[in-house]
Amino acid sequence: MFELNATVEGFSRIDFDRKKVRKALRIEGRAIQKVARKMVSKRMIDSTGDYPAKRTGRLMRSIKVKVSKPGFLVRISPYKTAEMKDFYPAFLHYGSIKNNLEARKNFMTDALDTRRETSRTAIVNALQGALIPR
Repeated sequence: MFELNATVEGFSRIDFDRKKVRKALRIEGRAIQKVARKMVSKRMIDSTGDYPAKRTGRLMRSIKVKVSKPGFLVRISPYKTAEMKDFYPAFLHYGSIKNNLEARKNFMTDALDTRRETSRTAIVNALQGALIPR
């Protein structure tokens, strides 16, 4: 997660085009979603401390992108779907003694870290393009 604060001096009023920011957030959110899905889509033997392996594809399909209504927040995360009895991604991340599951690596933070600088520059450029000084 990163935060951006900016000020513009010399103008009495600044209009802002939310469509450009929403579009940039949606594009970058999809890119991070794609990286996260790729991390959990490999069919391999599950090993402790590695990313979850693909067996049914439920985890991969549950990773969704949602942009807030105001348009200044994008959330990329696995959501509980109708196919899941319980919130399966939590069991994979934290592990479960009851179900004999070991904790896995956090693929969501790693996907964000992979695209962090690229996303930051794209969002900053969209913010600069969205400002309309008057």
